[in-house]
Amino acid sequence: MERLATTPFGGAPLRAQTFALQTRVARRQEALKAGEGGNDNGTADKWQLIRALTEAREVYALSDRSITVLEALTSFHPERTLNGAEPIIVFPSNAELSMRTRGMSPATLRRHIAFLVEAGFVLRRDSPNGKRFCRRDDHGQMEDAFGFDLAPLALAAADIHAAAERVRAIRRVIDRLRAEVTLHLRDISKLISSGLEEGRAGDWMGYTAALASLSGRVRRNADQESLEARREGLMCLRAEVENAYPNSLTEQEMSANDSDSERHIQNSNTDQYFEESGKELKNGAKPEVETETEVGVRRAPEVKTAEADTGTGRTNGLSLKRFLALCPEIANYAKHGIRTWRDAMETAELVRSMLGVSPDAWAKAKTSMGDTAAAVTIAFILERAEGIRSPGGYLRDLTRKAESGQFSISPMLKALANTRTE
Repeated sequence: MERLATTPFGGAPLRAQTFALQTRVARRQEALKAGEGGNDNGTADKWQLIRALTEAREVYALSDRSITVLEALTSFHPERTLNGAEPIIVFPSNAELSMRTRGMSPATLRRHIAFLVEAGFVLRRDSPNGKRFCRRDDHGQMEDAFGFDLAPLALAAADIHAAAERVRAIRRVIDRLRAEVTLHLRDISKLISSGLEEGRAGDWMGYTAALASLSGRVRRNADQESLEARREGLMCLRAEVENAYPNSLTEQEMSANDSDSERHIQNSNTDQYFEESGKELKNGAKPEVETETEVGVRRAPEVKTAEADTGTGRTNGLSLKRFLALCPEIANYAKHGIRTWRDAMETAELVRSMLGVSPDAWAKAKTSMGDTAAAVTIAFILERAEGIRSPGGYLRDLTRKAESGQFSISPMLKALANTRTE
């Protein structure tokens, strides 16, 4: 097929950029025919090429509707592969082209075709009368064709794929930045909330104001520069908050030594010999006679244990009388005395409020430990109130141990018994 048309039909002038594009395409095609194309042979899968151009459309300033028109034009080429070494002329009618662009109007079609020509992806090959058609020989082979030449699109395939890869790389960076910003916002917010809730020392209100200036929804179309600036600000704020929070912790809260901070041992089953009397019995044997405890209270077998009374809590058979002997302070806050475990739990509810333990921390403790064990824990914290700077934080730490099955009140009560013996 010999190409004849180089100028547009009618009164439309020949633009310099159109002439330059025609010249570049012609030279490139001659080079490819001479085997001088190198690794870039000017061919491309048309559907992969359209997908890559869709990803890189902002690079080429193309709208989604312009790409829709280009996709419709490529669909009229019978082969899946576009070979830019030869003219690739398609000649659809306006009616058929409108059908393949989902009913786009003729005026809109003309406008987007002009965009594609200006972008250098399509060349017009107008016939003498401006109509699109082809001439065939006696054997049905195409001799001449007039319409739209897609060879520039095929020859630009390497650049389009490279641009799409750059866009994908930038998108990955932006997605990572968005994730980092979201995580920083969440972590800082929770640290500040914990500091305020637990009454920690520090400029928590100042941190709250700084976070407010960096907060807000991450915009869907946020660019890389704005996300990087926001991330840097959040990282600086996070460093300050993460330094302020541990600095507000006491040595007891930071230490893992059981004898110093009464933190519970991890294995709840290691102390199987601690009985109600506070004595250690070998081989799990029970005492044959009643013995007097370190605080002068005799064991009372007839008193109900915590499990028998309420059925809630892991208290290892602790009796109410033994509990009051080890934790006598809680009885001072009971309205009508403590005669049952129910009275103890109601009094613990009052004491936890006085200690500054939040309702949320108290509810989680009861869920994880059981109502009775949580009441015993509050009574223990009350006994050691002078040495525990943040009762709420201390209770939350014990709650986390209970959630992982590493909590027992036996070591806690044993520490109280040892203290009273000393």
